[in-house]
Amino acid sequence: MVTAKKDSNNYGSSVDEKHSENRDYGNNGSRIEVKKPASKAAGLNAIIQTMKFMIREPGLIKGLRGLLRMNQKNGFDCSSCAWPDPSGHRSKNEYCENGAKALASESTRKKIDSDFFSKFSIQELSQKTDHWHELQGRLTEPMFKDVKSNHYSPISWNDAFDLISGELKSLKDPNQASFYTSGRASNEAAFVYQLMARMFGTNNLPDCSNMCHESSGAALVETIGIGKGTVDLDDFDHADVIFVVGQNPGTNHPRMLTALQDAVRRGATVISVNPIFEAGLKAFAHPQEIRGAMNLALPIAADHVSIKPGGDLAFFKALGKTILENKDKFENFLDGDFIENYTNGLEQYKSSLESAKWEDLIENSGVDRKQINRLANVVSQSKGMISCWAMGITQTENAVATIREIVNLHLFGGHIGKKGAGLCPVRGHSNVQGDRTMGVWERMPESFLQSLDDEFSFKSPRKHGYDVVETIHAMEDGKVNFFMALGGNFLSASPDTKRTSEALENCSMTVQISTKLNRSHCIVGKKALILPCLVRSEKDFKKDQNQLISTENSMGIVQGSSGIFNPISKNLKSEIEILSQISMRLFPERKSTFIDFSDNYDLIRDRIEQVIPGFSSFNKRVRNPGGFSLPNGPKERNFTTVSGKALFTENEILERNHGGEILILQTLRSHDQFNTTVYGMEDRYRGIHHDRNVIMMNEEDMASRSIEPLSKVNVISIYNGVERELKNLKAIPYDMPSGACAAYFPEANVLVPLEKTAKISNTPTSKDVPVRVIKSSNA
Repeated sequence: MVTAKKDSNNYGSSVDEKHSENRDYGNNGSRIEVKKPASKAAGLNAIIQTMKFMIREPGLIKGLRGLLRMNQKNGFDCSSCAWPDPSGHRSKNEYCENGAKALASESTRKKIDSDFFSKFSIQELSQKTDHWHELQGRLTEPMFKDVKSNHYSPISWNDAFDLISGELKSLKDPNQASFYTSGRASNEAAFVYQLMARMFGTNNLPDCSNMCHESSGAALVETIGIGKGTVDLDDFDHADVIFVVGQNPGTNHPRMLTALQDAVRRGATVISVNPIFEAGLKAFAHPQEIRGAMNLALPIAADHVSIKPGGDLAFFKALGKTILENKDKFENFLDGDFIENYTNGLEQYKSSLESAKWEDLIENSGVDRKQINRLANVVSQSKGMISCWAMGITQTENAVATIREIVNLHLFGGHIGKKGAGLCPVRGHSNVQGDRTMGVWERMPESFLQSLDDEFSFKSPRKHGYDVVETIHAMEDGKVNFFMALGGNFLSASPDTKRTSEALENCSMTVQISTKLNRSHCIVGKKALILPCLVRSEKDFKKDQNQLISTENSMGIVQGSSGIFNPISKNLKSEIEILSQISMRLFPERKSTFIDFSDNYDLIRDRIEQVIPGFSSFNKRVRNPGGFSLPNGPKERNFTTVSGKALFTENEILERNHGGEILILQTLRSHDQFNTTVYGMEDRYRGIHHDRNVIMMNEEDMASRSIEPLSKVNVISIYNGVERELKNLKAIPYDMPSGACAAYFPEANVLVPLEKTAKISNTPTSKDVPVRVIKSSNA
């Protein structure tokens, strides 16, 4: 164990103070503590941490009551990750540590009111950390910042709605407005939101998918005809090989470990592919089992591939090439009937494998031939293979091509559309997939737009709108003057922090529909509004009826969710009521429609049923215990691609001609974190405690730069001749491939260039940032 004195952060000191990450972590003089990374996930400590957060935030009795109803068929959906709930029997404790933290956070006793905003100026709030913001409690009344003011002041709901509608009506062009969505919004809120935007006249509907699984959607729509995964939770009970690629389930999707544990117990082989071998894939001590609570863990991954950053395409191509070159040995793997009847493009794929040079595949992947051969042998014997992936793939420059290459391997063996096999992009936020299904996308297809027009008797705009990166550019250029966010923390989630900050400040008005304080309330337009809303665990009464909302999980199952707690403030409104009130003012001729929506969410679902395929009898089926599954053609080997068949593709490995001093940075979350919400300062699985002001590096890379453990370094990214710098991080030696390094999201977003995005999907490449690491002058 090593320790060092706690120093103040000096993030972003090359930019002015308002936009800097120079924040006081408020650790009361505590010291950074670095221990050996954990060899397993969960166990007794997960139970202790869950109880600790429950006591700290809502109180133990209220917290336990909420935990027993979260993710239950008669309860409310967890607002954390999108991992599905079991369709049959569910445990009484159907939650994980991070889900419990999310519940503790939203059901806290702490409140923020107008007195808080009188005490702290926006400038002062901007210098606080994300963790400090999180600890202040729930927002409880609408607040307004006027032009040139540095404080928020209380405002009535009606005045807030009038201000928003007046600002929107004053725009010269509807495309001067942009409407962002996080994955927390319900299906019903998302539907009303996109309807409001399109009735207003714009498709500017960027969402958090633009920054995470946009690459998955682009690759899967092209190759199999749908931008979603092709497996159900039940498939994990039948798979014999499961790849977990670019993913840290122990922290980001902990309930996934139960499915992996059960698969391993049944004899399946789990293969981890990631630059870091994370604790949850080493071993899992299920905290709801006696053995797990005693810290007795089951090993999960039988093999770990320590991939070079961005080397996944070369690795999966190498597996395919090995199988092709040994087709006589692996003849049982190739599914000739499936390939002939359900696919196109095999010869092009085989040609791309044959032309690939082994030295290039090994160099780009960082995986030796022996391990490739061993894993190809495992894959060749599989009767049911599942590949799971997350942002370690999707946030790289060649993400779309990499996912297409994963699809190739599945098509080669017929591992789509049969029990125990398929593709599994693991979504992050609990309804991010549902929001897209509801139409929150800047490029919805003509079929959706025409159906929306027919149902509501208006003409939707057809011009594609702005995604996240395009929205930031448009705000910079003065093309977008009004920005609204339905949940989320746009500033902290977005790349290139300084430029995003300045873009937001360039707006005439910014509006945040939020539950808790975050950084996006501190860097705002000339006028700014905070509109506080209910959370999922709270009751939402309209005309004496507790309203039901719905969400769609990562595997396409739509389920109902109904809150159980009284709202923390009587002055809160639901997202749906907020959006309906704004819409009534924008479209007075349609006032009755939006009054109905606000009063009775069943009426929203009636309209969704008419617009979106797969939602027949929506109100009836969403009330069925466990919900219902949406249609998914590839699960039945029905591929709605251009040709009507699944498509093999040729995918080129990108040349990486970085100099020897360049490392590839990936931003990542700590264990005490979900997305931009920082619950605490403990990254206990990685052994890093009390400090986020760190960079993890390969030990040899540190030695070659004469960097000692815990010495201060500056990290510099250079793209298109522009330098971005993050100063005074503490260097920590960590087990990862040479040439790789990692720092915490969102603090390290200041290094992610706005223009450096994944090909085709335009997703910021937060896992693929070339940087130089040099000793700080303060070392």
